[in-house]
Amino acid sequence: MIILLCSFLSNSFAQKWKVSGVVNNEETGERIKKGRVFVKETKAFASIKEDGSYNVKDLKPGNYTFTFFSEGFNAKKVKILLEKDSVFDISLTFLSKELEEVEITDSEEDIGLRSLRDVEGTSIYASKKTERIQIKQLNANLATNNPRQIYKGIAGLNIWENDGAGLQLSIGARGLDPNRTSNFNTRQNGYDISADALGYPESYYTPPAEALQKIEIVRGAASLQYGPQFGGLLNFVFKKGNSKRKVEFQTSNTLGSFGFKSTFNSIGGNLKGWRYYGLYQGKKGSGWRPNSEFKQNNFYFSLGKSIGKVNFSVDYTHMDYLAQQPGGLLDFEFEEDPRQSKRSRNWFEVDWSLLALNFDYKLGKQTKLNTRTFFLDAGRQALGELGPINRPDPMRERDLISGKYNNWGVEARLLHSYKIKNMLSSFVVGGRYYEGFTRSKQGDANNAGDPAFVFLNPSDVEKSDYHFPSKNVSFFVENIFNVTDNWSITPGIRLEYIKTASDGFYKERVFSGGQVIFEQKFEDKKERARKFALLGIGSSYHFGESSEVYANFSENYRSINFSDLAITNPNLVIDSLLTDESGYNIDVGLRGQEWNNLIKYDLSLFFLRYKNRIGIGEIVVTDASGIQKTVAYRTNIGDAGIYGLESYIEVNPNIKFILNGKLKTKAFANLSLIRGRYLDGESSFNGNSVELVPPFNLKIGMDVSYSLFTLSYQMAYTHEHYSDATNAVRVADATRGLIPSYQVHDLTFSAKYRKAKLSFTINNLWNASYFTRRANAYPGPGIIPADGRSFFLNLGIRI
Repeated sequence: MIILLCSFLSNSFAQKWKVSGVVNNEETGERIKKGRVFVKETKAFASIKEDGSYNVKDLKPGNYTFTFFSEGFNAKKVKILLEKDSVFDISLTFLSKELEEVEITDSEEDIGLRSLRDVEGTSIYASKKTERIQIKQLNANLATNNPRQIYKGIAGLNIWENDGAGLQLSIGARGLDPNRTSNFNTRQNGYDISADALGYPESYYTPPAEALQKIEIVRGAASLQYGPQFGGLLNFVFKKGNSKRKVEFQTSNTLGSFGFKSTFNSIGGNLKGWRYYGLYQGKKGSGWRPNSEFKQNNFYFSLGKSIGKVNFSVDYTHMDYLAQQPGGLLDFEFEEDPRQSKRSRNWFEVDWSLLALNFDYKLGKQTKLNTRTFFLDAGRQALGELGPINRPDPMRERDLISGKYNNWGVEARLLHSYKIKNMLSSFVVGGRYYEGFTRSKQGDANNAGDPAFVFLNPSDVEKSDYHFPSKNVSFFVENIFNVTDNWSITPGIRLEYIKTASDGFYKERVFSGGQVIFEQKFEDKKERARKFALLGIGSSYHFGESSEVYANFSENYRSINFSDLAITNPNLVIDSLLTDESGYNIDVGLRGQEWNNLIKYDLSLFFLRYKNRIGIGEIVVTDASGIQKTVAYRTNIGDAGIYGLESYIEVNPNIKFILNGKLKTKAFANLSLIRGRYLDGESSFNGNSVELVPPFNLKIGMDVSYSLFTLSYQMAYTHEHYSDATNAVRVADATRGLIPSYQVHDLTFSAKYRKAKLSFTINNLWNASYFTRRANAYPGPGIIPADGRSFFLNLGIRI
């Protein structure tokens, strides 16, 4: 008590100074009427008021770094030596070049989350529900891409946990299927990374979190600029080489439970104006369950240079992994022992290569052009026994599904800022041309247990062989009109041409005594082209220190995947007459930071209308033996309405009088309340709950830092919800049914010393037994248990 009192008194009577001044528009001389000032050393914010003035108080003598920023202007960073009360006036210029990444990073608090600026690069995000995760600021298990920790600040996400190594990310929002994040337009540095953005939009490749600078998320209103997906945009942004050093090396090595080993090594810098960054990550382990071993390799290299008004870069990415899959479980088996495995011959292999060329042109002080060209050469192969999990492995020839993806595309976007009655406005206009080509084959492989991805009859496979070409041409325009200093309106339109096709064959076979007694081959050729327009409009109003009310409406569309129709699965029948899905998203929200960054918040209501939603029902079929059985049936269930609250609140108390101000705390709460109902369609589904919609989802946590040490603790709770449109509670093969409520706790402790960091993580601290999904195919079928308690020790060094 005496020590705390002395500390309080010494800080109370210490000499304090202030910095004040005005912020002007350098080109017009007018006062800038809104914005913020960030002090790096104290993490304090101050507002730029209506008269252009600012005032930062309670500063001790010393050196400070101030960053001034306002929407529509370039941020400016200045160094100030403070020895007394000072007046410092500053001028900002119109947004005529890319905002320095370090300036954006410096503006973030420890949780690493904030909304995107109204205009960034050649994109407009005004009036949209947006989020940004700053990876550097997270105290989390990055080696395994742990999604509970990384996405803890993103409200409303439904996370599927397929493995404890982070090989694949599976997240969904607002009742959208999380499987391989297929309902988001998934990108890396702004370009596509999924298998086929139109025909097969699943992401088998997840960028390593240790290599990322940030993750950007834009909800459904991203449809106008980035494609018609219902989920919106998910963009992984890689680090760049240190522009101030010729060479900088970083290594991060992790040891964990169940044989987990990971090494991450990167090198970057600036050599004679050439900015480069390269990395290798390798990880392997035996897995929490038997038959779960894996090995993964990640390579990435980026090289860029600025010449006059042109900035260009080239990225190359390669990822490959081999993973054994232990299969699913029945409900009673999960309850008895979630670690057991009933499949020892199932394997999954992925090989992913990406090449991208990016050009930025500064055509004038208010005009910028960006073009990006990207190429994908990739494949994935699934090998094993796909039969119902309530039967033992018959040890027959295994099923092999092979997919090859060769895609390319080019996008161009032009951003121009202009004035209407002295109010700065901006528009973006752009276009996209994309071609995808998928080759899918399914047939028999050997009956051994090794990962031999070889067809027994490659020239005439037993089940199907298809080519899936696709083509997309689109144009879009979006404009932010600043009606007043605080109020803006942002309308937009996107014109789409989508062409998907299939060309190949499938076979129907009848067995008796394990032998084929009848086989018929069906040639199959389909083609479908569609043209449509998507409309959207948004509006926002800024008030207070840095708060905003926003609302938007945007239309969405999703074309059917012909590749889905080609897979033969004994656990699932697919309707051959599937039709496209359409609908719209509506968001109304309140977000911002107040009271010198004491509180950060993002509270929003949404409504998602999903027309012709594709989901899982059930159908009665007759097998080759003449026996009738009920199986899962993927079809257009009907129209659905999904609505709810998504909220995030963070409190950052600045307790200066305790431990000389070195103790820092932060607490957050992430709550979503969501409901979904089928409104129209098959009468048997009307009024049913929409599947994959947890009605209550809560994440809470706290960070406590003292000097070089940080302790982070969080709890994630997901309420029970259905996995199919029939709202089944349990079925015999466990492919459908209820996902029970679960609660998971995670803890990370880290210590920094100079350029080294040591961290220790316990994921699933209390060893909860739970599962997040029921699978109809690989990695199941059946219940896929999530990992139990696991420990990870990481050492990172930067040189």
